[in-house]
Amino acid sequence: MYIDFVSGLHQATKRDYIGRVVSDDKAECAKVAKQYGFDYWDGDRKYGYGGYRYDGRWKSVAQKLADHYRLKAGQKVLDVGCGMAHLLYELTQVVPGLAVYGIDISQYALEHAKEEIRDRLKYGQAQRIPFQDNEFDLVISLATLHNLKVYELKEAIQEIERVGKGNSYIMVESFRNDREEVNMLYWQLTCASYYSIDEWEWLYCEWGYTGDYSFIFFE
Repeated sequence: MYIDFVSGLHQATKRDYIGRVVSDDKAECAKVAKQYGFDYWDGDRKYGYGGYRYDGRWKSVAQKLADHYRLKAGQKVLDVGCGMAHLLYELTQVVPGLAVYGIDISQYALEHAKEEIRDRLKYGQAQRIPFQDNEFDLVISLATLHNLKVYELKEAIQEIERVGKGNSYIMVESFRNDREEVNMLYWQLTCASYYSIDEWEWLYCEWGYTGDYSFIFFE
């Protein structure tokens, strides 16, 4: 089911799409960004986030997730592509006693993640999630799966199905028109799967994804 938890937070950031393309060698910036190290997280904005520090902005998303999926103490949540785990931390604040876990391919992000939950994070690829079948009450993946090539994407979606008990939520970048497609291409640094909404929905159906999903757009 399509349900949006994130667009309000995404739209709060202003982006200079043309500037992203003409101010630097974007191909070189993308090459650096795809290392997912210091430059991507805390380096110059041209390489990624331009400084990814905890500021509480993910609390509203955590509250929406907790409310919608009726999360409660003792349940287990996995974030596939957790980054520095700010959202997972907020989930523990919104639902005390919730057991949260995260995987990511960025060693830098894992080493600089929220200290309170760092011991529940580990290196892992979305297409080979290092957990057992039906282990989690909720599996989430935000702004991650579009970084995979199509054959990896299929594996990742089926892995999310495998480790969850039924509830899951995926958010990726997409577009609804030519302008949003161009803006997305201008802005992105790490994206490998460029699909419109109907293409994403077709892929989800084709690969047996039964969870919830939404998109962010570059308007």
